[in-house]
Amino acid sequence: MERQQRGFTLIELMIVVAIIGILAAIAVPQYQNYVARSEVSAALATLKSLQTPAELAVQEGETDVALSDLGLSDSAVQNGGITIGNAFTTDTPSLVFTFDSNENLVSASGSGESKITLTRSTASDGTGGGWICSTTNIRTDIVPESCQ
Repeated sequence: MERQQRGFTLIELMIVVAIIGILAAIAVPQYQNYVARSEVSAALATLKSLQTPAELAVQEGETDVALSDLGLSDSAVQNGGITIGNAFTTDTPSLVFTFDSNENLVSASGSGESKITLTRSTASDGTGGGWICSTTNIRTDIVPESCQ
C-alpha cells in the first residue's frame, strides 16, 4: 500500500517563512518612506492653503495677524504646528510648519527640528513678489517638487 503525504514538510514551511521575511524586509522601509512623504506633502498643503489669506493680509497692510485670522484652527493641524515668522509688519512674512516628530524625515547626518517654510519675497521694485518654499532638516528625497 502506498502512503499519501498529508500537509507540508518542514523544509517547505521554512522556505515560505524565508520568503515572507524577505518581502517584509523590503516592504517596511518603503512604507516608512511613503508615510514620511505623505506627512511632508500634507504639511505643505496646509501651508499653501494659508498662502492666499496671508498675501491678502500683507496687501491690506494688516500687521497683527494670527493663524485664526488666516482661517486656520489649531485643532486642524496634524503632525506639527504652524507659526508665523517675520511678523506681518515686514514685507517678507513667513509661515512655518514645524513637525512634532522627525525620525523618518531627517537624513542620517541631520539633527534638530524639521520645518517647511513659506516666505513671501518682494520684487526689486518694492511690489509684491511670490512665495518661496524652503525646508530645514528634511531629506531631499521626500520633499515635493514644488518645494525644492
